[in-house]
Amino acid sequence: MPAELVTGNHAAGYALSAAAEANRHARGATCGIYPITPQTEIVEYVARFPFSKTRVVPVESEHSAMGVSIGASLAGARAFTASSSNGIAYMVENIMVAGFYRLPIVMVAVNRTLGPPWNIWADQGDTLMLRDFPWIQFYCEDNQEVLDTTLLSFRLAEDRRILLPALVALDAFILSHTQMGTELPEQEEVDRYLPDLDLPHRLRHEAPTTLGGLVWPNVAMSQRLEIDEAMERVPEAFEECRYAFIEEMGRDPGNAIQTFFTDDAEEVLVVSGTIATTAREVVRRRRDDGENIGLIKIKMFRPFPEAAVREACRSAKKVAVLDRNYAAGVGGIFWQELRSVFQGDGDELLIQGYLTGLCGGDVTPSMIDEVVVDLRERDAMDKPVWLGIGNGKGAEG
Repeated sequence: MPAELVTGNHAAGYALSAAAEANRHARGATCGIYPITPQTEIVEYVARFPFSKTRVVPVESEHSAMGVSIGASLAGARAFTASSSNGIAYMVENIMVAGFYRLPIVMVAVNRTLGPPWNIWADQGDTLMLRDFPWIQFYCEDNQEVLDTTLLSFRLAEDRRILLPALVALDAFILSHTQMGTELPEQEEVDRYLPDLDLPHRLRHEAPTTLGGLVWPNVAMSQRLEIDEAMERVPEAFEECRYAFIEEMGRDPGNAIQTFFTDDAEEVLVVSGTIATTAREVVRRRRDDGENIGLIKIKMFRPFPEAAVREACRSAKKVAVLDRNYAAGVGGIFWQELRSVFQGDGDELLIQGYLTGLCGGDVTPSMIDEVVVDLRERDAMDKPVWLGIGNGKGAEG
């Protein structure tokens, strides 16, 4: 199919709408919507879509938007929503509930800096504050990946081996409002890719039941174990969904991690989201100059693809993790994950964290070159390095 010039928000709205329409022969779909910059265009697109069997419900807050999606999902409908930044923060209680109810809701999140001070630009802190909730999480590099991953997320979340909600994240404005050539699948293709949803634990008139009641500790702990077992099944189910997508759509939606020149790399950059586009070109240029450097783009953050990351770093001696997020007092969140993956491996691998692009700051090729130079000069891991503050020079702290 020919590519069309569309924004990331358009791509997300199209994918959500096509997925909802694909369930028209089952119990339909529902979306709870509430606007927030820079996500609003997504729900505006959904609200205008000519659905056959979908309800779009405008509500008074993000908390209620997820509440509507929870209610619809419990009734067996395909449910979804979208939000950003402080809207996600307001939604947190119900985001948690959706996960513990094992509801395959899909949420598109436009990563925007949490306030105050108020800032509408890209920062992953809004979704990464959900990292301990039972949600699958994906981070996208371009508009095509946004569209494809959103469609894949419905199939993955609704897989009976999984039955967990999924979050698809894209960088504010860098993707949400930027047009890129994007292939938009026909509705018939989406229909074939997404089976009708038959949620096994949906509420039924003929068998009334109560959800969310008080239980003893051993019952709650057993439920947590079941969630953990489902998370362990995600990588295998994801690969099945990925290859089914390739067969139906004729393109690859992308692996859980995507590597670039890592086979013999002694230095590896670890990135996510749109930073990957810039970092890949820096690595390509340095490779052309004969440097043994590689790149890992992490698409799936939850569950974290530990085995794949370890394999991709097998020849590395030093790793630089570039985080567009910050956890107070401990640095970048992807950096923390990488350190956890390699904990106990001794001192052979140096893993240094770099905080860059926070609060919407630009991440330029020269800044990534600065990371490479700094990494090479190190003989031990230290505190995270802050880049892009004031005059643009790095500052440790």
